[in-house]
Amino acid sequence: MPDIDDLPGRLFVVEGIDGSGKSTQLDLLHKWLVSQGYLVVFTEWNSSPIVKRTTSRGKKRRLLSPMSFSLIHSADFANRTHAQILPALQAGAIVLADRYVYTAFARDAARGVSRSWIRRLYSFAVKPTLAFYFDVPLEEATRRIMEGRPRLKYYEAGLDLGLSPDPDESFRLYQRLIADEYDRLADEFGLVRIDATISLIRQQQQVRKLVEPHLDGAVRVDGGGINEALRHAGLVGRYLGARGGVRVEA
Repeated sequence: MPDIDDLPGRLFVVEGIDGSGKSTQLDLLHKWLVSQGYLVVFTEWNSSPIVKRTTSRGKKRRLLSPMSFSLIHSADFANRTHAQILPALQAGAIVLADRYVYTAFARDAARGVSRSWIRRLYSFAVKPTLAFYFDVPLEEATRRIMEGRPRLKYYEAGLDLGLSPDPDESFRLYQRLIADEYDRLADEFGLVRIDATISLIRQQQQVRKLVEPHLDGAVRVDGGGINEALRHAGLVGRYLGARGGVRVEA
């Protein structure tokens, strides 16, 4: 992975199995950074408009193999990297990513795709400033998901893998495979583990304490408002609004 030290911006990433609470923590971090006056860009997994429709179609018709899944998501990530993430980092903004390459490393490997092949596929990705892994027991994560969703979708439950004909049981087995991959990734890439079973406040305190030392030099808005900051950073017309899973705030 290219080193982020070569770029003036900062990239903070959250990872975890479904139901880990990572998105809630990223949202809290986002609000705090904005309140401190930083120029913040948000991006999320599988949100590029040029790929999203194809993915949705493939899922609906149940046409996606593990390899096609991997290639489609890498195309999505490549588009967002070069159209959104890199320009923001080059402008000195803070980029918050709800899932990053580690999601592909975990999910694709759980589906049987070669780990070394996946890493080569995403070798263009910028190494994050910090990548947090919200570690939660599978039983707790599953409970959270089951309470919030009336029915699991085919690929979400991992039914294409033939683990179990029962969607709930298939989901548990699939998430176990993903969790095992995350444990491997945390050691391999130095992901920062956060205990996702402690209170939301304590989790956020830990995250902010780790993020704060990396904020020196990041772009801030000094009274001129968001449009002036975007214009100064060269981002006007690229990030305004929420298209493509991107939000810019200050």
